[in-house]
Amino acid sequence: MSGAAPVLEVEGLTKHFPVRRGVLRRVVGKVQAVTDVSFALGEGETLAIVGESGCGKSTTGRSLLRLIEPTSGTIRLDGEDVRALSPRGLREARKRMQIIFQDPFGSLNPRMSVAETLREPLLLHGAATTKDVDEKIADLLVTCGLSDFHATRFPHEFSGGQRQRVGVARALATRPRLIVCDEPVSALDVSVQAQIVNLLQDLQAQFGIAYVFIAHDLAVVRHIADRVAVMYLGRIVEDAPVDAIFSHPRHPYTRSLIDAAPRPDPGAGRAKASVEGDLPSALRPPPGCLFHPRCPMAEAKCRTERPELRELEGRSVACHFAEQMPPPDRAAERPMDDRLTARLDVLRRARDSASAS
Repeated sequence: MSGAAPVLEVEGLTKHFPVRRGVLRRVVGKVQAVTDVSFALGEGETLAIVGESGCGKSTTGRSLLRLIEPTSGTIRLDGEDVRALSPRGLREARKRMQIIFQDPFGSLNPRMSVAETLREPLLLHGAATTKDVDEKIADLLVTCGLSDFHATRFPHEFSGGQRQRVGVARALATRPRLIVCDEPVSALDVSVQAQIVNLLQDLQAQFGIAYVFIAHDLAVVRHIADRVAVMYLGRIVEDAPVDAIFSHPRHPYTRSLIDAAPRPDPGAGRAKASVEGDLPSALRPPPGCLFHPRCPMAEAKCRTERPELRELEGRSVACHFAEQMPPPDRAAERPMDDRLTARLDVLRRARDSASAS
C-alpha cells in the first residue's frame, strides 16, 4: 500500500451469532463466525481472503458493508466510521462501497430487465438523472463487455458469464471506492473466469477501485491479488504479499491450502494431504491455537496458548513456530507450480487476447 491514506481500515472486526433455545429463546451460546479481524486496504489494491468453507470469509465481506451488522470492531471507509453512520448516512455511504455476489443468477431479480436493474442504483444514489440515465446504462454495459441492446433483456436470457458482467456493472454504477467480490468467479467455467478476472483488473486500473476478493481458488488469487489474508475458524492466521505467500508460507494452514490445490494433470495423482480432519465447530472452538487439532507441527504449547498475529519478515502470522516453517524445496515447489501454472496460463492468454483486440 502506498503512503496515501487507506480506502478501508478495519480494526478488531467481530461477528458472533447468538444461539437460542427453549420456549423463551434464551441465548445458550454463540457461533464465533469472525473474531478480531484487522487490515487496511489502499486505493487500487486487492486483498484476497482465502480459507476453507465455513472459515468466515463471506461473513467478513458482508460485515464490512453492514449487510450483516458486526458485533464489534471499527470499519473506516475513507476515514469515516461506517458503524457509526445513521441509516441515512449509511445509505449515502453505499454509493462508495458495493458488492459482487457469488451466484450471478440468484443475485439478479428475474422480473427486472438489465436496464431496470442498473437504473435503480443510478437514480437512487444520484449518479444519473432521468434524462441521461439510459445513456449511463449503455455506457456501463459497454464498459463491462456487453452491448447496449442487452439492456432490454432479462437474466434468464444470458449465459453465466454475461450475468456476472451485469452484476459487475451494477456494482460499478455508483463509481464506488470499494467493491467486495464474494467468490465472483467460482460458479463460472475456467475460460469465463479468466474474462471476469481480467475485466475486474481493467476496471481497477481505470477507476482505482479497492477490492476485497473472497475466494478459494488459489490460481485466481495468485493472478489478481496484491496481498493475501488466510482465515481459519474466523481469524486471520497469515497476512502477506501474494508472492511471499506462495514462495514461503509461514503458517502450516497456509501451506496445507497450497498443497491441497488440485493438479491439472489427471495422471499425476493427488498430493499427500499435509493436514487431516475437519474444521472444528465455531460454536466451541478449541483452546490454544485454533489449528492445533489438525496441525502436523503442533506441540504442547499450541494446546494451551493462543498465538497472536505478529510481524515476521514483512508479513503477519499467528503461529508459535513460524520461524521453523521450512521453505518449499524443489520437490515441493514443482507439484505446486504444476497445479497452478496451467490455470494462470489460461488467465494470461485471455488477457493478452483481449489487449490485442
